Parts: sequence; C-alpha cells; structure tokens
Amino acid sequence: MRFGPRLFMALGGVATLLAACESAPLTGRSQMMLVSESEERQMGVQAYQQVLSKEALSHDAQVNALVAKVGRRIAAAAERPPGELWRAPRFHWEFKTVDNNVPNAFCLPGGKVVVYTGILPITRTEAGLAVVVSHEVAHALARHGAERMSDQMVAQVGAAAAGVALAATIGGNNRRYVPMMMAALGAGATVGYLLPMSRAQESEADRIGLVLMALAGYDPREAIGVWERMRAANTGKKNAEWLSTHPADTTRLADIRRWLPEAMRYYRPRD
Repeated sequence: MRFGPRLFMALGGVATLLAACESAPLTGRSQMMLVSESEERQMGVQAYQQVLSKEALSHDAQVNALVAKVGRRIAAAAERPPGELWRAPRFHWEFKTVDNNVPNAFCLPGGKVVVYTGILPITRTEAGLAVVVSHEVAHALARHGAERMSDQMVAQVGAAAAGVALAATIGGNNRRYVPMMMAALGAGATVGYLLPMSRAQESEADRIGLVLMALAGYDPREAIGVWERMRAANTGKKNAEWLSTHPADTTRLADIRRWLPEAMRYYRPRD
C-alpha cells in the first residue's frame, strides 16, 4: 500500500494543529487555539461595528443604564479574578443595548457586549440580567470564538487527510464512492466533534458565568429562574441533545445546580 506526499503533508498538518493547545479558565479543559488573541479581537471589533451599523440602539435611558451597570460590574469581576481562576483579559469594554424584540445577547472578543431588549422579559431583574451577561462574557474569557474557528480548521484538515487516505486505498470502480464517504466523514465530524465541543463550551460558559456574577456581587442562584424562563420561552421544535449546539434544558439546569456551591463561595452581596 502506497501513500503519496499529500497524505503525509495532511497528517503533518494534523500534528501541527494538535500541538496548539491551551487550557480553558476554571475548568482546565484542553482547547485547540490556532487563532491569535490579536486576530480574534480584531475580528470582534469588526463584527461589533457591523452589528451597530445594522441594529437600532435603544433610547430608553433606564434600560441603557441597567445594561451598563450590570456590564461594568461583570467586567470588573472579569478583570480582577481571585487567585489563578483565569488570566485578566484587559479588554476595552463597551456595552450597548439594541432595541429589538429578540431574546439575545452576546459578548464579542475584546469585551464588546450587546444586549437585545427582547431578553429583558426573561431576565426580569438586575441579577437576572447578570446571569445572561456573565454567561456571554464567560464565552469571551474562555476564547470560545477562537476555539470554534480552530476546531473548524482541525476538522477540515482531518477530512482532507482522510480523503487522501481513502483515495490511496480504494481502487478501480470503487473510487466513485469516495465523495459519498467524504460527505459521511463531514457529518461525522459535525456530530461527533464540533457539536459536542459547542455543548462543552456552553456548559463551560454557564459554570464560569456563575462564578463571574458571584464575584460581581450577584446571587448566582438567580440562574435557575432565568434558565427556567428561557426554557419556557423556547417553545419551538428542539433537536435531540446529541444533534444540538446547546445542552438540553434539563441537563443545563442540573449542571447549574451542581455548580452553585462552587459559585456561592465567591458570592458577597452588595447593592
């Protein structure tokens, strides 16, 4: 059996990718990072500017003040982690409220936080809003955006290596089956690797977010009510958990209850 130089080049690429590992904050989960922090932040700023150019910002002074207050407290906690929970990101923080009846919020790399007014009926209170903001900030702290891009690169290189190997080992008329097998490999990478990784990131953001809001002086037990209301608001058809980018609602709530004692160790209430 012969393998051409393309196979060895592809496998060499896989080895290079696998060497670029970091550890996620708090959880210590191994992460693949092929995107630099400067590149990630530059892309975050560009995405942020695109959002602000297309969305209508809120003119409700009370709502804007609430988002800014919660955002500043969560950001301050993110920048002053106790011990070695994570490395201070030193982001240039900004907080904007979009007047859109969509239950959404996000924190882009570099600390660009956007909250949609449609999520406020679900969060209801200042502490409830802190649950959502801290979850989104946790994604940025853990560099989940860069990790997802890196995962895509790994999947593409792995699929290329597999394709070269298949072409080298399948002969004659059977070669016509290679595209079909490659399509199956692509689906396998999505279901077997990329989707579970996305679920791991969501769970990680939940756990880090609980600690973040506790450090900011918000009661992390508020997360139970927020995610229960989020579940009630999500009345659409749901995929099975293994086909989803997010953990099942029951899984998420069970995990949050399990992580609450950890977060409560950092909780000091304040006005």
